Amino acid sequence: MYELKTKENDRDVIEFIESVEHPKRREDAYRFLDIFTQVTGKQAKMWGPSIIGFGSYHYKYDSGHEGDAPVVAFSPRKARHSLYIVMDDEKPQELLEKFGKFKMGKACIYVNKIEDIDTNVLEKIIKDTVQTVKERYDVS
Repeated sequence: MYELKTKENDRDVIEFIESVEHPKRREDAYRFLDIFTQVTGKQAKMWGPSIIGFGSYHYKYDSGHEGDAPVVAFSPRKARHSLYIVMDDEKPQELLEKFGKFKMGKACIYVNKIEDIDTNVLEKIIKDTVQTVKERYDVS
């Protein structure tokens, strides 16, 4: 049976951010930490070795695969920041048009630096994600 690698753990979030080598990426990570904490009202927790998540929920797919995941999260990766948010309804798509410079992946948004995006729009996207996940899953 498949075991998830990305699980919530007790690693210190600040210690992780301090380990980010690039000074600008580290500075941006602190700004993302402030935004995500303020919008969600949740304490940041490490998920796996490099994802900073806020809140959690349990999912179960029709295939039977199930697990736990953060409601929203981000990671200051070497190449760019990864923002883990739900983007499968119309409202967030409309917000993305005002978001700024980014690339879209299947499960996340990639941002080079925080100045490339509108942080007010990010706050709205985070709020929408939290609401969407709450409607679909049991959120803790």
